[in-house]
Amino acid sequence: MAAAEAPRVLVYGGRGALGSRCVQAFRAKDWWVASIDLAENEEACANVLVKMSDSFVQQADQVTEDVGKLLGEKKVDAILCVAGGWAGGSAKAKSLYKNSDLMWKQSVWTSTISSHLATKHLKDGGLLTLTGAKAALAGTPGMIGYGMAKAAVHQLCQSLSGANSGLPPGSAAVAVLPVTLDTPMNRKSMPEADFSSWTPLDFLVDTFFDWITGKNRPGSGSLIQVVTTGGKTALTAANL
Repeated sequence: MAAAEAPRVLVYGGRGALGSRCVQAFRAKDWWVASIDLAENEEACANVLVKMSDSFVQQADQVTEDVGKLLGEKKVDAILCVAGGWAGGSAKAKSLYKNSDLMWKQSVWTSTISSHLATKHLKDGGLLTLTGAKAALAGTPGMIGYGMAKAAVHQLCQSLSGANSGLPPGSAAVAVLPVTLDTPMNRKSMPEADFSSWTPLDFLVDTFFDWITGKNRPGSGSLIQVVTTGGKTALTAANL
């Protein structure tokens, strides 16, 4: 009897703090993991390097083509889009245009590409996760570009759950909506913050593992708020 094939996962943003932790954790379980990012993750089984571009179509076509070459006919169990970033600024800020452009590229471009990849390469019953933000469930006057981009990701997730969205049968698109993730960069930039209200990366990695393996997986289109209080993290669905 042949051994069961190891699960296969694509991590979009595999060189970021959360993405690196995902690659590390799933490799430790002997899963096949590929990273999609601007830079290589040496711990991944394979890498798709994203070329910087001011053209969405150009970048999306390049990533789609390179992932297609990498996977061929092979399907993956999950695509985890954990790319993103943060930038502040009101509508009055000089940096509004620059930051809005950056947020759109980091969150909306990556989520859109991940969604299309899911229609091509995700197994029936597979999982696509997107990264939204709890803050973007309401107005974000001090971080306009960030709020707009994350709200677009929420809308995309809900659209993917509908009939004829293009996702494979039985698959699910789920967005995680964290507040603040406990990353080295965040600790460095906000040393006085209350770290007990920040979500540990391993909590999300464990959550992704559960969802991929079918444990407590939310319904497709769910926006799952990730809230940490006093060092304890809870997952709750946002009701829009």
